[in-house]
Amino acid sequence: MSDNRLDSAVSPYLRQHADNPVDWREWGPEAFAEARERDVPVLVSIGYATCHWCHVMARESFSDPAVAELLRQDFVAVKVDREERPDVDASMMAAASAFTGQLGWPLTVFTTPDAHVFSAGTYFPPEPVQQVPSFRQVVGAVLDAWRDRRDEVDANSSAIATAIRQGAEADATASGGAGSDGDEPGLPSVDAVRGVLDQLLQAEDTTYGGFGGAPKFPSAPLLELLGDLAADGAEGAGGLLERTLAVIGRSELTDEDGGVFRYATRRDWSVPHYERMLYDNAGLLAVAGAEQARGIASFLRDTLRRPDGAFVAAQDSESTIDGRRVEGEWYRRPVAERATLDPPPLDDQVLTGWNGLAVRGLAIAGARHDDDAMIALARGAADAVLDVHVRDGHVAVRSSSSRGVSTAPPTVEDVGLLAEGLLELALVTGEVSYASVARGLVDDGLAGRFAVDPVLDAAGTATGEQPQTALRSGTVGLASAAATLAALTGEHSYRAAAERLVADRAASGTERPLGYADALGLALSLGRASREVVVVASDGAHPMRQTARAARLPGTVTATVTPAQAEAWAAAGFALFASRSGLDPAAYVCHDRVCALPARTADDLVGQLGR
Repeated sequence: MSDNRLDSAVSPYLRQHADNPVDWREWGPEAFAEARERDVPVLVSIGYATCHWCHVMARESFSDPAVAELLRQDFVAVKVDREERPDVDASMMAAASAFTGQLGWPLTVFTTPDAHVFSAGTYFPPEPVQQVPSFRQVVGAVLDAWRDRRDEVDANSSAIATAIRQGAEADATASGGAGSDGDEPGLPSVDAVRGVLDQLLQAEDTTYGGFGGAPKFPSAPLLELLGDLAADGAEGAGGLLERTLAVIGRSELTDEDGGVFRYATRRDWSVPHYERMLYDNAGLLAVAGAEQARGIASFLRDTLRRPDGAFVAAQDSESTIDGRRVEGEWYRRPVAERATLDPPPLDDQVLTGWNGLAVRGLAIAGARHDDDAMIALARGAADAVLDVHVRDGHVAVRSSSSRGVSTAPPTVEDVGLLAEGLLELALVTGEVSYASVARGLVDDGLAGRFAVDPVLDAAGTATGEQPQTALRSGTVGLASAAATLAALTGEHSYRAAAERLVADRAASGTERPLGYADALGLALSLGRASREVVVVASDGAHPMRQTARAARLPGTVTATVTPAQAEAWAAAGFALFASRSGLDPAAYVCHDRVCALPARTADDLVGQLGR
């Protein structure tokens, strides 16, 4: 009989597997202690609630009583939601790369009771297909190795664990983390960052747009880097960005309701992988044009937004039509016809970092396109997350759902991306309370106050945050927030921390821009002289406000406030706003907080911004 223990999980992905005959456990010391006591290997199966191939493998293998009985007898089976536990996913992915170059989800990993990986793959079918063995064959081979070649298993798994530990220690040292006593790496030069554009232009698919062949991803951090390069005057960056955004907008990757799918399976951007993730859409908001941004914002508002204002993680690729579970069919029908059908279900997890990314994207897009509705959505999400996930000024919760609050520890993604989003919102709305919370979060992040999972800690395989191509890095978000705080407070230590955090990532990005595009964008900003723009106006529609907001350039921090708000910022310790409430309206353009005479009209401000 099954002793499945997932029915009380907060994670919607884990709950999807609560009725499997497999004896699933949640990740934790108890599962590995059981494996140690029984002297059996551990199957770690990692996925997420809207993952199509995770659903397929669940139907084909994990719902099979014979497979379940085999796993019950000879393994401890552990289910992990990669969205809830990115630390576990990162560690297992790092180890899995020793066995396959085709990484993805579902991730199927076999470990020793000490959580050292000795075999790994992704989706395995129920029957062999060409060169891909069946899941039962894989399980049989793992058992043979465990029983008959135990010394080899232990040696190989220990070697992989050692390599992961050494890599994590090198990353921590390069980022100036605990234990770093060597020379800190410097930022790449502005010319080196701008030189990446040549690589991107050469990588462009000039036939269908975007980069490379199939599959085609929207890669929001890379597009934002192009926007930064274009704003910095790099010739060709703006055109490449516009071409790529245009093809994304008119292709099948963008649905009729404005939401963007995770990727297209073909080079011509056709046949989408139909799941829709919050992070892709939130990231694109920061660079999209007005029409595209409003479409994405409408999708977030109408589909992913909860009544309290927070955004859930994703919408599934599959739905039930005419009693059958099918992929993509709901999306292929006209919007009017969809209203008569049950929509694809939602991954109803509220993730702190992903909501921070959405707050940031909506605040940037709302300011750029003068759209108060987007800013209101950003404020609603921020307030909801602050209410549930932040306690006494600290991020206490990574994930919550309709089932309650997860015990998964917050990560640098949660702290960094939320802090960055709150600062963007504060600068747009003039509300200093968001900036004050963000400052506390940045201080937490710089102090490295992140819990390390006890299983990974004991195994020596905690990797820290890994480079990503689709989601803005929490480390970069933390560094960006610190750089903004340096401009607002005049405290140089924040800027030094930002440079330290991003330097090694940006240096890697000059060689491999796809995985480090966000770091390159921040390095470009830090490589430019600091400039601060403060507009003080009681009139919320004063043209100087939009003039300042439209001038988003690398190295520039822009705030729009009323005189009363300026006083509140100054009282809260943000020195940039000291003595800024006397003139109304007025705009102050400062370089490293040394300010020119106040501009009193939009034309005067344009002149000062152009210098």
